[in-house]
Order: sequence, then C-alpha cells, then structure tokens
Amino acid sequence: MEKEISEEELNQRLAVLRRFRQLLEEQRKKFQEYLLVLEKQQNSIEAEDSEAIICHAELEQQVVKGISNLQKVIVPMNEMYNASVRGRDATAEKTVEDLQYELNKLQNKVLEQNQINRNLLREHMNVLRTQIENFKNPYRNNRSIYATKVAEGNLIAVEV
Repeated sequence: MEKEISEEELNQRLAVLRRFRQLLEEQRKKFQEYLLVLEKQQNSIEAEDSEAIICHAELEQQVVKGISNLQKVIVPMNEMYNASVRGRDATAEKTVEDLQYELNKLQNKVLEQNQINRNLLREHMNVLRTQIENFKNPYRNNRSIYATKVAEGNLIAVEV
C-alpha cells in the first residue's frame, strides 16, 4: 500500500516533471536544428562553397554550445526526476521515456551526419592538397622582367 503524498509534494513532483519534459523538448529541438545545419553543411561541402562551409561551422558551434548548456541543466533535473517522480506515475514516465528515446535517435542521426561531413571534408582537403602539390608555376626559373638590366642611358646633347 502506497502512502499518500501531500498536496505540496505532489505539486513539487509535477513541477519537476514539467520542467524536465520541457528541457527534453528543448534539447530535441536543438538536435533537430543541429541536424538541419549538418545537412546544409553537407550540401555546401559537395558544392565546394567555402564561405557557406565557414558559416555553417560557426552556426554549428553555436548550436553545440546551446546543447551543452542545456545538458548541464538536464543532468541534475534527471536526477531530481528519478528521485521524486520515476515509478510513481506511469503515464509521465512513458512520456519522458519516449522523449529520451527520440533524443537518442536524433543524437545518433547527428553523429552519422557529422561523420559523413567529416569524411567529405577530408576527401575535399586531400583533393586540394593534391592540386597544390601538382601545381606547376609557369614562371618558375624565368627571370623577372624587372630583374633584367636596362641599358644605361646615353647623353644626348640638345641645343636650342
């Protein structure tokens, strides 16, 4: 037989559950945003658009920072959730588990897309290195037109 909980404790548990669920939904949104950035970055890499790649990399850093900051809040909230709510409310637990499962799937997609982008960038850099190594300077070993001695001027007598 489960002991009855006070109204205050019930409200506190509900507040923890709502906040935890809200944080998980925010994190899901951030991962979806990150996945979108990575997909667009892949297109930029394939199009060899270096300016867009740089923009996507900067945006990616901002999104990752946001995810990291959110994760710092989620970890303690998860501990509070486990201590106060888990096992007491089956529907709330199902909702949170569904969100966590969806987050794990998104994380895996992000990791896969990130690996694809790294491989594409690695290949692109290898191609660029090869092009640079094979570049032949057409002016190598040629003397500069400025290095040749100009014939010294002759004196010209000008009479008026």
